[in-house]
Amino acid sequence: MAKNRVVDDWFAMETVRARLLEPSGESVERTIQIRKSPVSGRTSRIAFSRINETEAGTDRLPPPPPDAGQKERCPFCRPQVLERTPRLIPEIHQDGRISRGQSLLFPNLFPYGAWSALSLFDERHYVEIGTASEKSYADCLINCADYLKRIKRHDPSAVYMAITQNHLPSAGGSLVHPHLQVQADAVASNHHRFLAQRALAHRQATGRGLFETYVQRETAMGERVIGRTGPWTWVAAFAPEGFFEVWAICPGKSSLLAVEEDAWHHLAAGMIRIQKLYRSLYRNGYNFGLLSVEREDSALEIRAVMVVRSNYAPWVRSDHTGFEVMLGDMATFTAPEETARLARKFW
Repeated sequence: MAKNRVVDDWFAMETVRARLLEPSGESVERTIQIRKSPVSGRTSRIAFSRINETEAGTDRLPPPPPDAGQKERCPFCRPQVLERTPRLIPEIHQDGRISRGQSLLFPNLFPYGAWSALSLFDERHYVEIGTASEKSYADCLINCADYLKRIKRHDPSAVYMAITQNHLPSAGGSLVHPHLQVQADAVASNHHRFLAQRALAHRQATGRGLFETYVQRETAMGERVIGRTGPWTWVAAFAPEGFFEVWAICPGKSSLLAVEEDAWHHLAAGMIRIQKLYRSLYRNGYNFGLLSVEREDSALEIRAVMVVRSNYAPWVRSDHTGFEVMLGDMATFTAPEETARLARKFW
């Protein structure tokens, strides 16, 4: 095994070459690139030799889920949504639910923390990837921010906040009806705790924000920058921990609760463009996440993350194998620079 180490003061990677004999007897080398994230310090691997591998269910967009037409059985569809979903306590909202446009927010019947809610973003039962309207997404995001502001006023200790999405069961979604999850808790998640520590250490060492520095370095290089929507800079993650991982960074802003209404619209516009990228790759599942630590001394700036997931279709392989689960390194097949090139078509 030959190694070629390339170290940048910000972006570090190693190239590993595995030697083997083909079934024909020919001697060949396979290249694997190991990258270290300047944000998390975690490594990920890009196995370039697998890029042309035939994977079941990715040669065309899969058909809709089996229950895509079962609106009458869905607890999130009207009219049953008002009868089958829980209500917020009066201290949070007198009406029990928060509505804006087509978005309706209510508590999660199966909470993951002290304050868990769901926010619907389209009145249709099933919305194919990349086809939602910008307004429906923006209304939903603003609804989530409104809820989190109310939680912060009612429970100041619930500073660890998140907005997430699981699109289809392959991404962890239990219902196909489009919705976001929103969370606030006094107990930090692993990512909250770890990223807050990394951001604080960077600020103490340099006097600057971690993601502010990241955006400036990426912009100077240009290889992975996709484009901008308002205050958000969209980049392909240098050391991806998911397939076709894309970040939207709002440098200099550390509070999710301080994001202006226009900025939510700009974020929604970018989210739909990335969904269209995933759709062009014949993928139908994805995850979205946005974290914040709502303390005045927080050094963690706002960053949204999107990753494509294995297709929701019969006999499709999971994107997490024993390597990811047991070794802790994500192994993807496509260079982030190629992800950026593909995504720029949608800007």
